[in-house]
Amino acid sequence: MFGRESFCSGFEGDEDAGEEAPAGAVQGGAAADSDARPSTTTSDRHISIQTKLEGLEMLVDLHGAGRKSCPLCPEEKFKACYSHKLRRHLQNLHWKVYVEFKGSRMCICHLPCRNPKPSLSGDQVSGRHMAHFHCVVCSVTIARKTDMIGHLKRHFNKGETEASYPGSSDVPFEEPTPSGQAYEIMKELGTNVQLLPNHSTPQKSDTYFNRKMKTNRQLVFCSLAVLAEERNPLECLDAFGATGIMGLQWAKHLRNTVRVTITDISDTCVKMIKENCELNNIRVDGGSRGPREKAGCESESAPVATVEVAKMDANVIMHLRPFDYIHLDPFGTAVNYLDAAFRNVRNLGIISVTSTDTGSLYAKSPNVTLRHYGCHIVRTEYYKELAARMVVATVARAAARCNKGIEVLLAVALEHFVLVVVRVLRGPTQADESAKKLRKLVHCQWCEERVFLKLGNMVDDTLPCNCHGSLPGKTAVQLGPLWSGPLFNTGFLRRMLSAAVQHSMDDIQPLVKTLICESECTTLKSLVHGSSALSNQVECGVVIKTLQSGEDGGLADQSGKRKSGEESGNVVKKLKPDASLEHPPFYYSIHRHSIRGMNMPKLNKFLQYLTEAGFRVSRTHFDPTGVRTDATLQQFKSVLTKYSVPTCTNAGTGTQTSVSAEKTV
Repeated sequence: MFGRESFCSGFEGDEDAGEEAPAGAVQGGAAADSDARPSTTTSDRHISIQTKLEGLEMLVDLHGAGRKSCPLCPEEKFKACYSHKLRRHLQNLHWKVYVEFKGSRMCICHLPCRNPKPSLSGDQVSGRHMAHFHCVVCSVTIARKTDMIGHLKRHFNKGETEASYPGSSDVPFEEPTPSGQAYEIMKELGTNVQLLPNHSTPQKSDTYFNRKMKTNRQLVFCSLAVLAEERNPLECLDAFGATGIMGLQWAKHLRNTVRVTITDISDTCVKMIKENCELNNIRVDGGSRGPREKAGCESESAPVATVEVAKMDANVIMHLRPFDYIHLDPFGTAVNYLDAAFRNVRNLGIISVTSTDTGSLYAKSPNVTLRHYGCHIVRTEYYKELAARMVVATVARAAARCNKGIEVLLAVALEHFVLVVVRVLRGPTQADESAKKLRKLVHCQWCEERVFLKLGNMVDDTLPCNCHGSLPGKTAVQLGPLWSGPLFNTGFLRRMLSAAVQHSMDDIQPLVKTLICESECTTLKSLVHGSSALSNQVECGVVIKTLQSGEDGGLADQSGKRKSGEESGNVVKKLKPDASLEHPPFYYSIHRHSIRGMNMPKLNKFLQYLTEAGFRVSRTHFDPTGVRTDATLQQFKSVLTKYSVPTCTNAGTGTQTSVSAEKTV
């Protein structure tokens, strides 16, 4: 972070100066703390942003004769005067009242850059213009100096320290939009999208874009690519388009196998999506002409794909039309859109739900959790998997209300979001089977042992731990209802990894391999290393056939619609799995259950020790120090105690020598 000296602003010379700064406009007063529109319609930085005093004085010819006006004040604010008085005005007012960031001074500006606020009667108030500062990063205008400092700190925390004008180095290319706002061109997965300067602040911009959700977008893309291999063409819906990057990626890479529909309720977003379609040579369905050719871009004879862009509420379009694939990614929770999504989704279709309300999902706001998801939870060591199972339970209840069941294909909970991908199974029988997997969870608040209550269980069914007998008071609490079934489909994840390799998504391949390992609850390592291997690969105990190997082994027919055997993930009637091979729910953190005064073994060695003891074990993506196993907590601790060594041993001289501690990871 930067200290106070990084945001230097001078008021110490105001008493001796011939001109005084309007304190009410700069330091508080009645100035609004909201960001205004950018000051200029071009991509150049504002004249009030300077690095040296000479640059400010060069805005006007101070060596010429006659009266001259201030370049940062209107005529009614500061009348034209001679050069010596104007120089003193620039030095004592504009140069001393500033906010500094990365060597650039944002001097106070009195020009009519901001729209005046309407009066109580609705008329525009004419009079003095509000003093303000121009942000050096995103070009917005802010009235209060303290608000500008906080605004710049948010830029710094997000890593946005480069100015948005072409004069700075290593800045993405920008050009003015038809609306007059400057935007930058961002490229992800071969798809170009234009972003407004305040795209990362959803309360200030309609076209919200989060760079940290790249992993989420790639996982959703791979799940759609797998479904496109089963049947095509697919009717796909990106219900919350924003910039439209996700739907454009689907159309640009999957081409004729998908028919993409992008919707948003905002006029600004719909306009931005259509402009991004032209930027990627994608035709908008219903348009009278093809995409226009831009200077500096390659000329295409025909559009690479076609998408439909509609200004419509997500619930409305999902009620009106059926879809094979629906992606829900609203700002916050998605519970308000689940009923409409399951109403018209086709049989064996896929619904992916992204929830970003981590405050309620991760037990920071229990009252909001109960209101949105109907679940009672507390903060536990396995809170991320608890959030994933809670979202799946909410999705299962919404599907059951429409006489549909679900098969969970993927559940990922990371720092910023929880992603759940489910396959829809039509019929009341499937709905009943899914509803039976919604159970209460008994959680011990002392040792954090946990177990799902079985259907028809009596109250006296207790946890395997002995905390309730050795400790006073109530030690266990019931959480949920939660999803008690598996969270992964191994065959589906294998094909997702193949899709990630095919489309060169190197960022998510380690994550998908971890999910495959976690779904099978195995710790086998990769036998073939290197991304350029053309033969069959074994990753975490899973044989992956690359698309370049040319050997499918009869797993797919000539049409490529269905895959038989173990990789078939959407067969309605499936054999009942062996009880001993059920996916172990939840995981234990090796740090949470470490023994005081003992050095734990390395995590990979500890997994080997558990395997030798006869338990199924694997690492988990929910927690880098977590261990997923079918062993109870007592068995887990016994193995951990057996292979831990004391931190100190007594030497022959009576002194204590420290034993080097092994790293846990």
